[in-house]
Amino acid sequence: MSYIDPKTVLSPRGSVGHVEVVFNTGPTASSWSVAKLTWDGEPAVGIRWNGDEDAERGIGSPQARGNPTWFVVPGELAECVLEQAQTLAKQTNQNLEAAYREMAADHQRETEAEEWCEGLIANAPQER
Repeated sequence: MSYIDPKTVLSPRGSVGHVEVVFNTGPTASSWSVAKLTWDGEPAVGIRWNGDEDAERGIGSPQARGNPTWFVVPGELAECVLEQAQTLAKQTNQNLEAAYREMAADHQRETEAEEWCEGLIANAPQER
């Protein structure tokens, strides 16, 4: 296995619940994530390596009996880890929005993209 989507990490089943991923680097090399979750019914912050596209690296870390799990951050560090993850998520969103604005401002590229899309529509089979 390679990259594990952190939203799907619900093990151990009797302890983990309500996983809300706060920050995820996505399916990249050395992917990692931070989540708010419940651990034995109590609010907690979890962190994990998600694995990556290299199949030799397995299912990330931590894991238990071949199942991906969360490392529960000690309470004294939880707020700091959560705040930093939220800051990183906000920066990532701002960078993505800036990239979309830049793409939309590139009128030549937008024109080429529209022509390409129209070409796809023109090549689609007609219903009879």
